Amino acid sequence: MTNFNKTIIVTGGAGFIGSNFIPYFLQKHPEYKIINVDKLTYAGNLLNLKEVEANPRYDFVQLDICNRTSLYELFQKEKPVGVIHFAAESHVDNSIKNPEIFLETNILGTFSLLHAAYTLWMDSPFQKRQEFASARFLHVSTDEVYGTLGETGLFSETTPYAPNSPYSASKAGSDFVVRSYHHTYGMDVVTTNCSNNYGPKQHKEKLIPTILRKSLASEPIPIYGQGTNVRDWLYVLDHAKGIDLAFHKGKSGETYNIGGRNERNNNYIVHKICEILDQKRPRPSNKSYKELITYVADRPGHDLRYAIDATKLETELGWKAEENFETGIEKTVDWYLKEWN
Repeated sequence: MTNFNKTIIVTGGAGFIGSNFIPYFLQKHPEYKIINVDKLTYAGNLLNLKEVEANPRYDFVQLDICNRTSLYELFQKEKPVGVIHFAAESHVDNSIKNPEIFLETNILGTFSLLHAAYTLWMDSPFQKRQEFASARFLHVSTDEVYGTLGETGLFSETTPYAPNSPYSASKAGSDFVVRSYHHTYGMDVVTTNCSNNYGPKQHKEKLIPTILRKSLASEPIPIYGQGTNVRDWLYVLDHAKGIDLAFHKGKSGETYNIGGRNERNNNYIVHKICEILDQKRPRPSNKSYKELITYVADRPGHDLRYAIDATKLETELGWKAEENFETGIEKTVDWYLKEWN
């Protein structure tokens, strides 16, 4: 006999952040069942969820969130009391080559989800159905919607939007659609905007897995420009904990920024990983992996610096990043060395 009494839909749960979030959430909240809705694009991998696939409180449904008919049927059948929406096209380089799919998935897909939830949860604008009085839609977004920073300053929840890539523009659009469902229809929504995530299960195309992959293959490690672009790095499990808090305790209609307060430039990242590999997996030649670092032509429209002010989440909801970059990157390298052994 299972003891859960709440069903939520998690979209994109086979991706990097979702597949770290789901095991954490299931373990922490035995009252919930999770239905993982994922299209399984190249970025989704069910092997990321092997530890929960036999859990009676976990189900997987392969579904494109742009398929409105199937989505509505799923909502009517499962009657979820919450949505945590990770599903998105997220690789900036891919958005430069093929922007259309980013606009479709990130904007129209988010709209389809919102409207499916609205249709189930509400009789009309600002009229919630009694059994869904506490139903909530949490939308996971990015700090890239704010554009780029100079050498100083931080993004806060009140920073004006200024997206610079098709990816960030599509995420900004999705944020606005979520906002509109709160102000026009009275839906209970919360948005989180996070800084760069890293950790286990990240797709090989992203910066840190690329550094590791190229290093271990003794191939040139490509770094854009001069390696001076700065990001605020957030360990993925810290992000999962922030989302959990915002979902359960956040104020309806509000946005919460989640950042690690760990600003590092790409040169620091690649040198740090090389140093860890030199220690944990020395090259047969005993030369440093740093010799493989290769600077390549910069990405078009490459934002110089992102950094998040997470004060609101920290003071209002009591969140705090538990990992700094140095502890988190060690855990991350250990995971990949074991996984790729």
